[in-house]
Amino acid sequence: MHIIGNGVDIIKNSRINNSLKIKGFLNRIFTEKEIQQGTKLKNKINFYAKRFAAKEAFVKAIGTGFRSDINFTDIEIKNYKNGKPYISLSKKLNNFLQKKFKIQKYKVFLSLSDEKEYSIAFVVIDKKI
Repeated sequence: MHIIGNGVDIIKNSRINNSLKIKGFLNRIFTEKEIQQGTKLKNKINFYAKRFAAKEAFVKAIGTGFRSDINFTDIEIKNYKNGKPYISLSKKLNNFLQKKFKIQKYKVFLSLSDEKEYSIAFVVIDKKI
């Protein structure tokens, strides 16, 4: 394993609850698919909080934050059939990573967790050799 970046983010779920009341917040932060999935759930707040934390952890792992024309919607959090979460990147962000780290292939590992008050995400980016 050749780790090229790691990042972690924790968020208070009430912050996301308050943000969900702001017009345009959902569309600025989440992809259309994430929004469709979230609207079907009972616990929308934790769902969105974990995804917000994952996006923040990812940009920390690449060392840029949300700069260099990187937007929240360039990062989509999906789940495999067994429920395990993973990160899907826009073509633009994929190209950015390949140039920044001078790599062709990489793997992103994602772990999410939540409790009543907080949600957390941890991201590791591994260079494939």
